[in-house]
Amino acid sequence: MDKVRPFDIPKREVWEAFKKVKANQGAAGVDGQSVAAFEAELSDNLYKLWNRMSSGSYFPPPVRRVMIPKPGGSGERPLGIPTVADRVAQEVVKRYLEPILEPIFHDDSYGYRPGRSAIDAVRTARQRCWRYDWVLDIDVKATSTASIGVCYSRRFDLIRAVLG
Repeated sequence: MDKVRPFDIPKREVWEAFKKVKANQGAAGVDGQSVAAFEAELSDNLYKLWNRMSSGSYFPPPVRRVMIPKPGGSGERPLGIPTVADRVAQEVVKRYLEPILEPIFHDDSYGYRPGRSAIDAVRTARQRCWRYDWVLDIDVKATSTASIGVCYSRRFDLIRAVLG
């Protein structure tokens, strides 16, 4: 790591992240740039992204908000669509953090984890229904903003400790 670039991000990681984003396709973000348009100027776009990320000057742009129907036709919900560049940046960060953080997650954590799904969580809950005669239900939305802030603060403390 040199003094000009505080984050040592290999250019190859940005390329690998782009390949994953390209495979997933997806809609254009707030900038209107499709994956194909991003790829048309790939070398320049990846270099700019790598340069900003490795120098610590990358800030994600806003996401494009699209309303999509809820399952069962009970209204709509918002969906945020990031730009192609931001999806690449998120994939770079994921590829770096996942192998570090995955081993320390609790076995009963299912959200946004590789090889785990909501169906796995439901399966585990069903199995435990036969073993235990009690249930603990916590409504996160009902907790105070202060206690949520404490949880986030502890989470970031943990991340800082793990990453050094």
